[in-house]
Amino acid sequence: MVKTKAIIFDLDDTLISEKEYIKSGYKHISKILSGKLNKDENALYELLLRLLSKSSQNVFNRLLDIFEFNYTRNDIGYLVEEYRNHLPNIVFFDDVLPCLDILKDREVKTGIITDGYSNAQNQKIKVIGATNYFDKIIVTDELGREYWKPHPKSFEIMKHALDVEYDEMIYVGDNPKKDFYISRIYPIKTIRVQRENGVYATSEYYQGVKENITISTLKEINDVLNL
Repeated sequence: MVKTKAIIFDLDDTLISEKEYIKSGYKHISKILSGKLNKDENALYELLLRLLSKSSQNVFNRLLDIFEFNYTRNDIGYLVEEYRNHLPNIVFFDDVLPCLDILKDREVKTGIITDGYSNAQNQKIKVIGATNYFDKIIVTDELGREYWKPHPKSFEIMKHALDVEYDEMIYVGDNPKKDFYISRIYPIKTIRVQRENGVYATSEYYQGVKENITISTLKEINDVLNL
């Protein structure tokens, strides 16, 4: 059996909670809009969450429509940029650092490959101090939107950066739409971590390509390495 030399992780809903990030962003936006609309900040925050529960589309537009606020496209663009650029109040899931300790003890290299707008992803990476824990971090948006997963370019870069072979790599993610297709392109083993209330829990698999292994917590990574 080939020894695992590198484990690469997705970021959102794998290492951190996407829902907690959204909540953090909405609190930031509520603070901004409170003055503009002369409304209570907490009430605006709760309203944003209710609007999101109905649809993730145009949440800011719909909120402003409720208050009959006359806004422009630039106004919405400003709110979106504020949302993406804010420094979020997020932390690693509880099982992340213990998992990384195990991998370090076993001399397994680690990395992150994450999609998403680069300004937002870099703020997440900054606030959790990810550069202190991972050997290589790739924000695919910095390569170009066309290189977001499931495009293999980020995995090719990661392979060379960590100096490993594809069959010595494992990718851990949560999103069936894009995280596991890489195993059809390269012999990279994939693991799906199914966290409670994950944003992509019910998503369909891209071209039907499923993960090799399913886990519910990163505490199970040690068992995977013993396979």
